[in-house]
Amino acid sequence: MEAERKSSAVSDAGAWTMNVISSVGIIMANKQLMSAAGYGFTFATTLTGFHFAVTALVGMISNATGLSASKHVPYWELLFFSVIANMSIAGMNFSLMLNSVGFYQISKLSMIPVVCIMEWILHSKKYSNEVKTAVVVVVVGVGVCTITDVKVNAKGFICACVAVFSTSLQQILIGSLQKKYSIGSFELLSKTAPIQACSLLVLGPIVDYCLSGNFILAYSFTGGAIFFIILSCSLAVFCNVSQYLCIGRFSAVSFQVLGHMKTVCVLTLGWFLFDSELTLKNILGMTVAVIGMVIYSWAMEAEKQAQSKTIPNSKNSLTEEEITLLKEGVEIGGSLEEEDMKVGESKV
Repeated sequence: MEAERKSSAVSDAGAWTMNVISSVGIIMANKQLMSAAGYGFTFATTLTGFHFAVTALVGMISNATGLSASKHVPYWELLFFSVIANMSIAGMNFSLMLNSVGFYQISKLSMIPVVCIMEWILHSKKYSNEVKTAVVVVVVGVGVCTITDVKVNAKGFICACVAVFSTSLQQILIGSLQKKYSIGSFELLSKTAPIQACSLLVLGPIVDYCLSGNFILAYSFTGGAIFFIILSCSLAVFCNVSQYLCIGRFSAVSFQVLGHMKTVCVLTLGWFLFDSELTLKNILGMTVAVIGMVIYSWAMEAEKQAQSKTIPNSKNSLTEEEITLLKEGVEIGGSLEEEDMKVGESKV
């Protein structure tokens, strides 16, 4: 039993590590690819389509070689999930274009309480006071270190609401579909990735044209740009797999809370690699955010231990009841046998 717990803890840590490293790596690669100082590839939605196309290809190869098994999931549920996921991507891109960076960060932070509320409505999930406190601390910490100017308009507010709602629902659906159909994270991803890839590669150039005013066919691809596109797509496979894996093993709320560790890593690496400004306000905010993540991890572990103690106790009490009933049954059975013997002797 102890060995299984250690193995599970190692798997959990591996999933989080893969997600943080791949997510931070893809942000750094995309920054070099898309920034004006880099290669000026401003087609974010189409790039996401490339990501899912490569992920779908990896999934097909895995299924064909027998490395993963394909399980049945109704097509309408896969299509519904893909529509929600694509709404999330487009909504986030439009929100970033129409709103200030500060309001964009606020909308991202609002996903944590939105996910909590949606899980409470959809799955009747309740959270302890310690978890609620940790969520507030993380939101405040990340908000302090990332929010600067806050400007919003009607169109930007609507796009932000769509992005927050669709992203929160998408992350809840990932866990729900895995549990509902007993399907692994990679198997589910290999089913949804082709649908998302096809739709994003068709609609992506149109969305990107609306966002940047440039059409992808007019972009001159250089060797460096192609290299970073391939690097970004490769990292996206690990990022997508680890996202599904983390949400499947934990929850959408845990993924949101601990996922802000990526924000801290991006700010720190930006300071090391790109000479980004790192102020005292950033450092204080990151410190508070990390403290909140530690509190959240402790609170979730305390809940797990409380649940594990409750289950064995209930099992033991049930066993005692069964033993008592069995004893009573034996005594009753014994007395009945004795009476039968007496009746038989009297008849003889």
